[in-house]
Amino acid sequence: MAVGRRLYAKEDRRRRAGGGVDVPFLVLVLLLLGVGLTMLYSASFAQSEYDTHYEISTKYLQKQAVCAGLGLLCMWGFSRIEAELWHRVAWPVYFVSIALLLSVLVAGQSVNGAKRWIDIAGIQFQPSEIAKFAMIVLFAKLTRSFGTDAKDFRHGVLGFSLALLGILVPLALEKHLSAIMLIGMVGVAMMFVAGTRMRWLGLGAGVAVVFMVVYVSFMGYAGDRITAWLHPEQDPSDTGYQILQSLYAIGSGGVFGLGLGKSRQKYLYLPFQYNDYIFAVVCEELGLVGAALIIALFAMLVLRGYWIALRARDRFSTVLAAGLTTLIAVQTALNLGVVTDLLPSTGIALPFFSYGGTALAVNLGEMGVVLSISRQRDKTKLQEDLS
Repeated sequence: MAVGRRLYAKEDRRRRAGGGVDVPFLVLVLLLLGVGLTMLYSASFAQSEYDTHYEISTKYLQKQAVCAGLGLLCMWGFSRIEAELWHRVAWPVYFVSIALLLSVLVAGQSVNGAKRWIDIAGIQFQPSEIAKFAMIVLFAKLTRSFGTDAKDFRHGVLGFSLALLGILVPLALEKHLSAIMLIGMVGVAMMFVAGTRMRWLGLGAGVAVVFMVVYVSFMGYAGDRITAWLHPEQDPSDTGYQILQSLYAIGSGGVFGLGLGKSRQKYLYLPFQYNDYIFAVVCEELGLVGAALIIALFAMLVLRGYWIALRARDRFSTVLAAGLTTLIAVQTALNLGVVTDLLPSTGIALPFFSYGGTALAVNLGEMGVVLSISRQRDKTKLQEDLS
């Protein structure tokens, strides 16, 4: 009898822990990370040598590799944590993220003219990256809490909107337009998944457009970005310079590219060639074929993420996985749109590729949460009362 009880307890622990992580999703994340680090080194070594008086060519790669290692540890750790834990800590994580955003206004560090970083123990990071994750976790929790009431204005609009404003207001005070756009778009997508009626989402989209027009009207630099997007050739030495250099890089790559490491625009012609505009260097070195393959990797990652979301055990896990996957999808789409001049400059980085330690570590941690949810993909779905 004692042996039987021990076997039953062991089997029960296995059943709660679930199976292994989704291998295709994991492989896609690691592939994108590996290619991203390779392209980051290629895009940044000229800038690194210039910044260090030609002594170090791996300045940016070294920092990114450290954050990649930290991110992989987070991914592994989060993949072992059941999604239900995030449901329990959703509100605390949300309020901590708001506190961090507000702390930027008081003690933030200014980088390239933008005050969006805080320094803790000599380490700079962007609280907005934490805020994106916090918003997604909270929206997933609210989706479960609201149930079918998400169709009503009180819950599906006011409930979600008030939670969203808690994040967006501090970001607006920071003048962090790119994060506002990204969080807003992901938030609307999650409201749609939760069941908010389309007419309310349409009204919200109209309000967002009005906000953007007013915001751009009062923020001079944002207006300059619109002008540069529409007519970069009118000011090729100033506001239109960056996008023109990006287009030169893309065009010179042709079908098969100049070859890995052989970009010409990265030699201090293209600003932020290792950050927001790294995909232009990808196009120049790997050509249309290489760029298309990388886009295909992102598309497969997003599709696999939604596949995991659809097979999650409960509503919270489904919405959480869908939200995190949508975050990667929207970031990628906006970045590619900016680099190719399909969209005005937003300052949104390309996941796994662009230089930025906080973003990379957080992105990998978020992928760990999706992997955790994937462990339960073969389990029987839990029946929840949504009334």
